[in-house]
Amino acid sequence: MTDTAPLDARLLSVLVCPVTKGPLVYNAATNELVSEKAGLAFPIRDGIPVMLPDEARRVEG
Repeated sequence: MTDTAPLDARLLSVLVCPVTKGPLVYNAATNELVSEKAGLAFPIRDGIPVMLPDEARRVEG
């Protein structure tokens, strides 16, 4: 598997932001799960979401 493996829709439906417990949006362009409420983007590596706040990238806007 590569770093840009697509995310399973079933997995996305059960995942929530570990900070806000709110919904996540999959960004295919960056291969990240974005929590708009927290302003964080969580990377997906080898098809596995890395849901650690310390690994997340700050999102502008």
